[in-house]
Amino acid sequence: MEWLVWGGLIITILALLTAFVVVPFKSKPLPDLGQMPEFSLTSQDNAAVSLASLRGEVWIADVIFTRCAGQCPIMSAHMQTIQNSLPAGKPVKLVSFTTDPGFDTPAVLKQYGARFGAHDDQWLFLTGTKTDLRHTIVDGLKLAAMENQSAENAGDLFVHSQKIVVLDQAGRIRGYFDGETDEGTSQALAAAKSLLP
Repeated sequence: MEWLVWGGLIITILALLTAFVVVPFKSKPLPDLGQMPEFSLTSQDNAAVSLASLRGEVWIADVIFTRCAGQCPIMSAHMQTIQNSLPAGKPVKLVSFTTDPGFDTPAVLKQYGARFGAHDDQWLFLTGTKTDLRHTIVDGLKLAAMENQSAENAGDLFVHSQKIVVLDQAGRIRGYFDGETDEGTSQALAAAKSLLP
């Protein structure tokens, strides 16, 4: 009788393992968290970039500034990891918005991107007027971005979100992920890949 109980228990455990480990999970569709508004900004190559020019691309966005000594280099390193892990030839872009347009000219952004091995055809660094950037970052992406009035050095000039945002081919926000962690980076990459054809 004891062998029957143990045998039944082992069969039950194997059945559960098969159901939860061997059989792949169907991932839930990503939520639709809102539409990005129209915008027009300038890339590190002095090219105009708008919502219309990104249409048809999955894009992965973050907010940085080049004088940042804290979270920005970490986030940019994670964006580099994402860039290097994306499948070749797929319609996907990385987009980094600056919060420091007075300093972050296209030339400065180009130099910053080179530090992280940015491929100009895949990773855009965008600047523009403070008003346009605020509209895009705060009103569009729904991320925090503001000047730090108590900043004592250039590395603390701005307070901004550390989130990575994944948007679909129509410019709809599909997820927010922690841009400072490896786990958040992996989740953002997986979300972007799930939107690719």
